[in-house]
Amino acid sequence: MAHALTGKITYRNPVLPGFYPDPSAVRVGEDYYMVTSTFEYFPGVPVFRSKDLIHWEQIGHVLTRESQVNLRSRNSSEGIYAPTLRYNNGVFYMITTDVYGIGNFYVTATDPAGPWSDPIRIPYGNIDPSLFFDDDGKVYVSAQAAFGETSHIIQYEIDILTGEALSEPVVVFEGDEGPWVEGPHLYKINGLYYMMTASGGTGPMHREIIGRGTSPYGPFEMLPHPILTHNGLKDHPIQYTGHVELLDDVNGRWWALFLGVRPQGGKGSVLGRETFLAPVRWSEDGWPMIDNNEGHAAIVMEGPAIRESKASAAGLDNPVTTKFTSEGLGLEWMYNRVIPGQEELSLTEREGCLRLRGNANGLRDGGAHVFVCRRQQHHRMSIETRLSFAPGREGEQAGIAARLSDKSYYSVGITKKDGQTGILVTAMAQGSGTEAFTPIKEQVPVRLSIRSDGKEYELLYTLGGASAEWVSLGTLPAEALTPDADGAFTGVCLGMYAAGTKEGHSAPAYYDYFEYRPRAANE
Repeated sequence: MAHALTGKITYRNPVLPGFYPDPSAVRVGEDYYMVTSTFEYFPGVPVFRSKDLIHWEQIGHVLTRESQVNLRSRNSSEGIYAPTLRYNNGVFYMITTDVYGIGNFYVTATDPAGPWSDPIRIPYGNIDPSLFFDDDGKVYVSAQAAFGETSHIIQYEIDILTGEALSEPVVVFEGDEGPWVEGPHLYKINGLYYMMTASGGTGPMHREIIGRGTSPYGPFEMLPHPILTHNGLKDHPIQYTGHVELLDDVNGRWWALFLGVRPQGGKGSVLGRETFLAPVRWSEDGWPMIDNNEGHAAIVMEGPAIRESKASAAGLDNPVTTKFTSEGLGLEWMYNRVIPGQEELSLTEREGCLRLRGNANGLRDGGAHVFVCRRQQHHRMSIETRLSFAPGREGEQAGIAARLSDKSYYSVGITKKDGQTGILVTAMAQGSGTEAFTPIKEQVPVRLSIRSDGKEYELLYTLGGASAEWVSLGTLPAEALTPDADGAFTGVCLGMYAAGTKEGHSAPAYYDYFEYRPRAANE
């Protein structure tokens, strides 16, 4: 039911800051639900709910069990790509790709917070499958096929209960002759079918293109220019825009959720691809328009109000201190490839502490290493913890890290070297690493911190209390942790790690708290 709201609202982009790429969303009544990509991180595919498309609350994850997806052998930036969220007749559907795993599949739930079903696999397509429920009850899968310059969109009908293909896949959309025509979404709006895709690759030439026709299989008349791109606005603070989701609000107005990047100094962003929101303008001849190099999609936006109440953004730019309890970690926390087992992670062994115990995999080794993390959401920020850890053997480590991938991360922690316990700084950039070891004499809890001013990360420690002076262990360039430098599809995640010896020996590491704090421009 439409609401007669005529006011305006001012909001800030991105509406989901940090590593939240490939947004897909639906409206169910007066609620909006959204999912994003997670690649090698687990649990997979966070689910968010909103009343106004601006303020989003995470309510769960879609993929929470290894019976749904097993990411243990995935490399960095493999795993779960570009989910699409859809709703039909009381059921939510999330369709996605497990790259180098089981391929394309979908899962279902009656409550978007979960639990979600085990996978229903589908037979065709490379990546980015999407579902479309037509008015006549038929259900179509649209998916990317082929590679690079030859990328195109295929489509076929399925039995939504089983995933069985009811028709052979056919090519329905070849895009604008750019590479990587992907991320397809099929819509039916005012009696016409719109096929919308990304094109140009998820980098500087990224753009969103669209066609329309009278059949779900086309042919689709192409709009001769993108509906969204900033590829001609080199100085704009939002770049790489594309991978759009269109949806209407409760007032009948249309919006676009899309990914973009906020580069720092023109050298990419450690935050990766984030989720942005912009109103959609419909042209007189029936095309949805967002921003074709006009600069409309901005950091500070004005759009039509969706609802009268003003939701609060409290917490987004405020410090967040996690105090560990037996009730478990919040939904913002995730792990690399798998949730650690009880032997590796415990919230009950010591009251008020997170206990980690490393395995044979370190941060650079890939596999299921022990890393408990959350996304970095501000270019200027700091993290801090207090750690009690007494390594018994050389090779045992525990500390905190800023991680982009297995080959690009910065860490500061406690280890043993040449019979001495000390602070170890590791700087890995595109697979090339350096280490610096500082012996410490006192076996006391150590406070560790990583700070960023947007240009550099600084790694620090102190053996004293809350008022003790921090000791800087040096600064490292932020640019090395950008996807542009590394080739990753993710963004930096911040958290606590533990690593054992190659035989798997590891002393327990006890963390008292974890603080994430955005920093002001003058800090």
